[in-house]
Amino acid sequence: MNAAPPLSTIVKDWKEWLRLEKKVSPNTFEAYERDLSEFLGFLSGHLGKRPTLRDLEVLKAADFRAFLAYRRNDGISPTSLARNLSSVRSFFKKMEKDQRLHNPYIKTIRSPKKPQRLPRPIAEQDAKELLSKSLEPSRQADWINKRDTAVFTLLYGCGLRIGEALSLQFSQKPDGDSMTILGKGSKERLVPILPIVRHAIEDYVLSCPFPFIHESPLFFGKQGRRLGARQVQLRLQELRRQMGLPETATPHALRHSFATHLLASGGDLRTIQELLGHASLSSTQRYTDLDTKKLLAVYKSSHPKE
Repeated sequence: MNAAPPLSTIVKDWKEWLRLEKKVSPNTFEAYERDLSEFLGFLSGHLGKRPTLRDLEVLKAADFRAFLAYRRNDGISPTSLARNLSSVRSFFKKMEKDQRLHNPYIKTIRSPKKPQRLPRPIAEQDAKELLSKSLEPSRQADWINKRDTAVFTLLYGCGLRIGEALSLQFSQKPDGDSMTILGKGSKERLVPILPIVRHAIEDYVLSCPFPFIHESPLFFGKQGRRLGARQVQLRLQELRRQMGLPETATPHALRHSFATHLLASGGDLRTIQELLGHASLSSTQRYTDLDTKKLLAVYKSSHPKE
């Protein structure tokens, strides 16, 4: 039976696998490499010697938890802690795949909970100004300005995901007071259409140089193919720089703004859940947390006892 290679060789093989087979980004590679080095360094102190392949094989769940506690005491965030564990898991998974060792305990460790990020909406007045500014003369053709305005108006006026808006066919163009959207999990939902949304789309359609047929995309790119999300993101990036808006002002933020502004105006959660196409109410309840933070900020700045 051949002797097992030294741990340093196995670590090198894992790095090559990440870089050449998994083709992870340079930043991800550096993070994973650093995380595993932290883990092996911790084990040296934890075991009182440099770890061997056999040492890794007999580690218990308590040993992995001790590493997470050690890193937590260093003050790293839950997100970084979760990535630490992901890096170590990747290494053990590769060793198991190569039949170098099998450690069942690494699979029993729960990943640290990441803090839930609240959606960051665009202020109501900024959203209105953005829609107006997208129509202003620019380096682009007039029909492209109208197209972008139609897309932004659809995202903000109906709360659509960008993928939902760009996947629309011409035959689905909203002509009435509502339209059916096919969302995540092929789940259909009925979305009310405001006159301003219909008018923006009609204005774009009338100016578009490409012919529309029943099965053509509703939104065309410059080359006559279906418009891609990247083009919409770049256009909004250009507009937010002109307006001095933060980097969080993205196409998806228009959907968040739709929900937040509805809630602030008295909309109920169940209705907003249906409009957004959320599978569970917990996803929609994030907007309640956001609204509560806003109310507390107003209270703190306005209450006479403050």
